[in-house]
Amino acid sequence: MQGLQSKFFSDRSNQATTEESTRTRILQSALRLFATQGFEGTTTKDLAQAANVAEGTLFRYFTNKKAILVEVATTGWIEILTDLLTELSEMGSYKAIAQVMRHRMLRMQENKHLLQVCFVEAQFHPELRDRIQSEIIAKMTDVAEAFFETAMKKGIYRPMNPKIVAQVFLGMFAVAGFSEQTISPDTSPKMLQEMAEGLADIFLNGVLVKE
Repeated sequence: MQGLQSKFFSDRSNQATTEESTRTRILQSALRLFATQGFEGTTTKDLAQAANVAEGTLFRYFTNKKAILVEVATTGWIEILTDLLTELSEMGSYKAIAQVMRHRMLRMQENKHLLQVCFVEAQFHPELRDRIQSEIIAKMTDVAEAFFETAMKKGIYRPMNPKIVAQVFLGMFAVAGFSEQTISPDTSPKMLQEMAEGLADIFLNGVLVKE
């Protein structure tokens, strides 16, 4: 009896692992195809072939193609948010902004397809845009706001609205990170370092000549 029970739970565990693997494979294939072919240019047949599953299997995991798009974008941005939270919490100095900028740009190179899907498809799918705004961007802003507010209380940054500072900070690396220079595989680490240090210098010191 104990042997049968053990086999039952082992089979259930293996099934859950297989289903998660299939789901991940579908999402990874969708990310690549949506980025290269566009959402409208990708059929469910394309998705199934790329993920090496039957077309009907897609609908065991997702209600429709739009649901796959929303899940792809949301899951990817949650990973980016987690990376940002981890890096801010582990940063040795509040002035080490260049290091954070550089790491974020390197991550954006790795997430080139995700950025293409989010920035392009969000223009045409309000539900995707709303979910990214409510679940991702708002949370990223909250994390950065808390970080800068703490720095202001410690006297490291001058007092101002920490939410605005957070928005400026995120906006700088988001816009720079989506530039062709940043996401191009031909961009050298040295170029990324120079861009990161330049952005950090502007963020921390501004552009006006000190009197």
